[in-house]
Amino acid sequence: MAVTDVHGSQTAVITTEHVLADTTTAGTYVLSVDTINMASGDILELRVYEMVLTSGTRRVAYFASFADAQAADDMIKISVPISTALTDTGAVEATLKQTAGTGRVFPWNLKKFA
Repeated sequence: MAVTDVHGSQTAVITTEHVLADTTTAGTYVLSVDTINMASGDILELRVYEMVLTSGTRRVAYFASFADAQAADDMIKISVPISTALTDTGAVEATLKQTAGTGRVFPWNLKKFA
């Protein structure tokens, strides 16, 4: 099984939902975010949106929220796999939103499994 990814680092601006990746290729996607930089008082939200029908509305298919510094054995947060056969822009979209604390840098990747 071939795996490709898009990746980067996102500096969070508090209360801003940052789009990490917006797909246009059918496949199965998994979001991974490294929370090593989180500290006491930080709150992070991760979302993966999915479009069910061509030209449809994107809706949240995965949501997780994390607070404070993360345990050493649980730094990397991994979404459930989200699959799509669509090639519309935004068929699968991954976002990150820090809602409290000091804006942190979050390394991330969105893996596509073929």
